[in-house]
Amino acid sequence: MRHSAKQGKDFSQGSVCVNILRLAIPMTLAQLINVLYNVVDRIYIGHIPHTSTDALTGIGLALPVITIITAFANLFGMGGAPLFSIARGANEPEKAGQIMGNSFSMLLLSGMILSVGCYIFKKPLLYLFGASDVTYPYASAYISLYLLGTLFVMINLGMNNFINAQGFGVTGMLTVSIGAVLNLIFDPLFIFVFDMGIRGAAIATIISQGISALWVLRFLTGKDALIRLTAKTSALQPALIKEITALGLSGFVMAITNGAVQIICNATLQRYGGDLYVGIMTVINSVREITTIPVTGLSNGAQPVISFNYGAKKYDRVKSAIKLTTVFAIIFTFITWAFIFFFPHFIIRLFSSEPDLLREGIPAMHLYFFGIFMMALQFSGQSAFVALGKAKHAVFFSLLRKAIIVIPLTLFLPTVAGSGTVGVFLAEPISNFIGGTACFTTMVITVCRQLENEKDKSAESRPRIPLKH
Repeated sequence: MRHSAKQGKDFSQGSVCVNILRLAIPMTLAQLINVLYNVVDRIYIGHIPHTSTDALTGIGLALPVITIITAFANLFGMGGAPLFSIARGANEPEKAGQIMGNSFSMLLLSGMILSVGCYIFKKPLLYLFGASDVTYPYASAYISLYLLGTLFVMINLGMNNFINAQGFGVTGMLTVSIGAVLNLIFDPLFIFVFDMGIRGAAIATIISQGISALWVLRFLTGKDALIRLTAKTSALQPALIKEITALGLSGFVMAITNGAVQIICNATLQRYGGDLYVGIMTVINSVREITTIPVTGLSNGAQPVISFNYGAKKYDRVKSAIKLTTVFAIIFTFITWAFIFFFPHFIIRLFSSEPDLLREGIPAMHLYFFGIFMMALQFSGQSAFVALGKAKHAVFFSLLRKAIIVIPLTLFLPTVAGSGTVGVFLAEPISNFIGGTACFTTMVITVCRQLENEKDKSAESRPRIPLKH
């Protein structure tokens, strides 16, 4: 039975498309459900009587802190998982176990440091992120409680990558499904029934994340896991941590720069438009998180398949996986763009019924999401770089789109011809066109050339069968 299970997780066999979809579909559902943890909070909070806009803006100010926590989960979770898959593909289970164990230890260590540090510097951070005297109490109330569950978040987001990397996509989906369903139940209970408002949303999230974290640990230390998490494999090894961190820097930088962009956008919008526009950006960020999930789900589902086949020297299968990921990402983001363009009223009303937010939010949403289809190229390129262990390329293009393009444009464009808030929303589509094109073009040139060279070397090293006379 054990042997059969291992064979079923061999990504070098069978259809490349089926292997990817077998992981991507449950991973996409898992990510969608995971995003609902925070998005559902915003939907409920946006409908609190009398204080909905201020409360929604307050929770939006807490988003950069949540994003920073996610960044560290990506650093050690997404950094370790591809290395774990490559080791499995190369038939090195002991090394794979050590990679997983070291990732787990670093997730716990960084989680403890983050929770304490963010709590100590909470007030200056929130005002730096664009809080006003009106919205600070809401942001502070939410984030103070949310930080108590930091370790739960780190385990969920970081270690779930290793469940998926072993081929247990459905189990990975259940990891977040359990907590998310509980969050859907607890949110209205704590917010409205117990009349705890924004604090109730944070408490509901902590409880839900805690239960999901227990599920992850139960599976990875149990008999069903192909490679188990143990105390022995969790002993820190500097050399492995260096490898994990180097590869995880791409996802880390992407999340950190997302957080930096959120901070700059909120602060700039507060300056040119006030609390209302910070609330609009909270809605836009929520929509962006949801609409990019299928693309990130497919990209993340493709990574173990790409990494495993690269480790197994199946280079044609690696190229097929990259092509499938790219085509799907482009098609889906075109459809998403069309839906957002034609139905913005419906989307915004999910979060708030305030007339001012609806009136100003629609043109802002049209501007921000124009060019989202070009983001698909960025996701595809990043996925290939990470899966093949090309850490430097992945980190550079993470920095290019957000840190080098979006942040300077967010600061500069509002000063041009008095564009104000319009300039803030324009920065994103411009970065999508420039960053997406650069990342994908570089990936095609470098990765395809590398795979051809590896294929040629592999062919030359095969033993030749002597001809019969």
